[in-house]
Amino acid sequence: MKTKVSVAILIIILLITGCKRKNEKSSERDFAQIVNSGEINVLTLSGSMTYFIYKGEARGYEYELLSSFAESNNLKINIKTAENEARLTEMLLNGEGDLVAYNIPVTNEGKETLLYCGREVINEQVLIQRANRGDTVLKDVPELIGKEIWAIHDSKYYRRLRNLNNELGGGITIRAIDKDTISTEDLIEMVSKGQIPYTVSDADMATLNKTYFNNINISMVVGHAQRSSWVARKSSPELASALNQWFDENQNDPKYKRIIKRYFEMSKMPGDEPAPFIGSGQISLFDEFFKKYANQIHWDWRLLASISFQESKFTTDRVSWAGATGLMGLMPKTAKAFGVSEDQIADPESNIKAAVNLIKRLNSSFSSIENEEERVKFILAAYNAGSGHIYDARALAEKHGKNAEIWSEVEEYLKLKSLPEYYNDPVCKQGYFRSTETINYVRHVIERWRYYESKVKF
Repeated sequence: MKTKVSVAILIIILLITGCKRKNEKSSERDFAQIVNSGEINVLTLSGSMTYFIYKGEARGYEYELLSSFAESNNLKINIKTAENEARLTEMLLNGEGDLVAYNIPVTNEGKETLLYCGREVINEQVLIQRANRGDTVLKDVPELIGKEIWAIHDSKYYRRLRNLNNELGGGITIRAIDKDTISTEDLIEMVSKGQIPYTVSDADMATLNKTYFNNINISMVVGHAQRSSWVARKSSPELASALNQWFDENQNDPKYKRIIKRYFEMSKMPGDEPAPFIGSGQISLFDEFFKKYANQIHWDWRLLASISFQESKFTTDRVSWAGATGLMGLMPKTAKAFGVSEDQIADPESNIKAAVNLIKRLNSSFSSIENEEERVKFILAAYNAGSGHIYDARALAEKHGKNAEIWSEVEEYLKLKSLPEYYNDPVCKQGYFRSTETINYVRHVIERWRYYESKVKF
């Protein structure tokens, strides 16, 4: 008995010692050790600017910059997300990662324990206002007197507005949003739709959101400039130096510029205008392929045509901001999984055939949804966003007592996946998601399908 107890104690001691050594090694890693291991452990936050999963693939401006750096050094990336900004630096100093790939504000206090490195960003807070024809666009800060501006309660934007109001001697009406179901990006969308007059965000977030809502004006600066950058530990000077060098050498590289263009210039919201059909019962030049492959899944071919229009406007070589390609907007990895090479992805028949195979797989994934009309909505949502986010939204809906087989109820929880308290819920596996595109996608595809039904025979 004593021998068994002694062995058990020894095992526990070894495990504790091993974990301790592992943490010590993680904390001591610098660039040479990282390169030697072939992996870099990166901490970040989930979000539209940083890191998210889209159509089953990792995306995000900061993530894509990180990927380019890692690729140039033959490194695999291991991502670990934190709950908030404060936790990022805490986790870094605890040895849970080699690097924080998130813009941490530069402060004198931070310089005592951190190495600010990589691309330095100078960000400002800007006013978000609608700029449709007939709208009056404010140009100077004093014009805010007498205006109503909305912000999340006790956020940095709310605090800046209070300070600005004091600087002006009062007169700004600040509307605080206390709901935990509203994000700053939701407020930007509300401005675009005319539901509220003004809000405030960081300039980079505003620029990204302008690619979703091209009717907003973001030119008026209302906040002071703030420096920020990625950070490494003081014990990783080689890593910091390698990042500084890479950013210095690559800022004019075409690949680097393409990343900037994808996130801050390319539109994320395709038009929702009804597509004119060619005539004589024809919708597009590719109807024969839609009919041929729709039969394989017992779908209305006009629904496939509607998806194609939404994805590409029937353009065979169209490439979206995220890399979705061809008539049916296939991601290269998805196309490859269904036997379509990069050289074939723009071929109309190959593209449509692979898309139908994907739809067949999604139909199987959502086979528990008995109502076919509802199942089509879930398939369309998953086709646009990737299945994982739709599974998450269904899990959230079910957890909160909603019907996970009704799209309108699940849609509400897909919207909430832009908020940390929801995408960090244990039932969610895919993290942050911005739902605007997907919700509009489902609606537009269904509406256009009905339009085609009224104009073109089956």
